[in-house]
Formats: sequence, structure tokens, C-alpha cells
Amino acid sequence: MIVADHPVVQALTPVFLLIGAGVVAGWRGWVGAAAVKDLSNLVFVLLIPALLFRTMAQVRLETLDWRPVAAYFSATLPWFVLQIAWRGFDPRGVVLALGGAFSNLVMIGIALIGLAYGQSGLVTLLTLIAVHALILLTVASVALELAQARSADSAAPTPARVARAAWSALRSTVIHPIPLPIACGLLWGATGWTLPAVVDRPLHLLGQAFGPLALVLVGISLAYTPLRGRWRAAWGVAVAKNLALPLLVALSAWLWGLRGLPWAVLVVAAGVPVGANVFLFAQRYRVAQDEVTAATAVSTALGLLSLSAWMLLVQHVIG
Repeated sequence: MIVADHPVVQALTPVFLLIGAGVVAGWRGWVGAAAVKDLSNLVFVLLIPALLFRTMAQVRLETLDWRPVAAYFSATLPWFVLQIAWRGFDPRGVVLALGGAFSNLVMIGIALIGLAYGQSGLVTLLTLIAVHALILLTVASVALELAQARSADSAAPTPARVARAAWSALRSTVIHPIPLPIACGLLWGATGWTLPAVVDRPLHLLGQAFGPLALVLVGISLAYTPLRGRWRAAWGVAVAKNLALPLLVALSAWLWGLRGLPWAVLVVAAGVPVGANVFLFAQRYRVAQDEVTAATAVSTALGLLSLSAWMLLVQHVIG
């Protein structure tokens, strides 16, 4: 029997209550749709960098374990390719396949892993976040360029065109408020210096503000998401993302020899809903935008049940 003081309940309840509060705020019109973009900019440009830099500044680069990253992508990349083969090698198929492979590690993952597994869990997650978008969006950009060129009304694919797509994805994911503060924090940590209190305290306060605001924003975005007529595609992506990917990552991480906390973090990270970057990707290429929006909403709603199940399973395995 699950009780209120169970670790899984204590970690998940604040996450979903804050998302629910955001849904109510959106439905009631307390925060207009036009304001969501400005609030998102505040989170991504100010709050997230403060949290990421401060967390990674306390880590020594030589102590990082990169096996979780290898284990995660050993499952995620083949799953992305398999979904394309299933959905069809066309622009829509590539974008929906990305939806089934790209986790919302920042807006939901950081808050959830922090609550459930503390600072040690966050270090594993942030190591993954440092290359997550870089790898997946670059691979997806190349795949989509090839898929577009393969269609009847497109020119034949050329190495130059594919290289431009890959370079554009690399540049946009490296010069970004997520990987840059992680890299800067690691470089600071490598010096052996500690952050002065006059700097550390404001960074700590900004980082504390990130989790609640990010989760409320997720809820507000859900409140403005139309679902009518898009249920079939949305459920397909949500099941691929919330159920299939965590299972594949769990098996991959186990085969890589990961146990305990790192294994648990990877499974839960794979189980969080579809990430917002998938919509930005669909918007950039002007394909499947409505379906991705609906899939993100359904995946987030389904996460109430699926994340609970994955975290209970993980808790049972690691003890």
C-alpha cells in the first residue's frame, strides 16, 4: 500500500500539483497565452543557467561518470530509427519519431530528479542534459533533411545540404542557455575554487525559483493546447515516449553495468513526457506542429500514471 510519506509520492505530488496549478491558471485566464513566451524566456535565460552553473560548479570533471550518457543513447538512438521505420521515412514520420524519443529533461526532469534523488541524482541528469539536445536534434535534423529530399517534390539530397542542417543544429544546441552554463560550471569546478557567498547566494535563490515556475509554465501551456481531432497521433507518440523508451533505457543501462542511483535516474529521465524542443523542431520545419502539440499534452497527462509506475518499479529494484 502506498502511503503519503512514500518517497515516490513525496517526489511526484509537488510536481503534478504545480502543473495542475498552471492548468488552472491558464483555464482561468490569470496568465494569458501571450505571456507564456515571456515567462519561458525568463526561465530559460535567467533561472535555468543559474541552477545549472551552480550545480556543476560543485562537481569535479574527473569524477563524472559518462557511462549513463552512453547507456541512454544506446537505447534512444536505435528507438528513434525504429520509429521512423514504423511511421515512414518522411518529414512527419521523423518529427513524430523525435517526439517518442526526446524527454522533457529540463522543465520537468530537473525538478523531479532533484526532489526524488537529490544533488547526486541531479549531477547524473545534468551530465545527460549537457549532450541530450545536441545529439538528438542533430541526428533528427540530418534525418529530416534526408526525408525532405527523398520526397517527390524535393531536390536530390546533397552532402552540402545535410552538412548545413547538421551544423545549424549543432550551433543552436551548443550556443544555448542549457549546455553553456553546464560547461562553464564544470570549468569553474576544475579550478578547485569555491563560489564567493555574494555570488553563490543569488544563484541559489534563482535556482530555487526555477522548479516551481517551470512546472507551473508546463501546466499553463497544457491549458492552451488544442487536442480535438489529434488523439490518435498524440497517443501513439505518448505511448512510445512514456512507456517504451523507459523500458529500453532500463535494459540498456543494466547491460552497461549501471545499478542503483544512476540506473534509477536514467529510467525516470526516459519516462518524463515529451520535451518542448520537439515542438520547436516541428515549428522550424513546419511539419506536424498540431500533432506534436497534442502529443506533448497527452504525454504530460499520461505521465501522472506512467511516471508513478516507473518510479515505484525503480524504488523496488534499487531498494
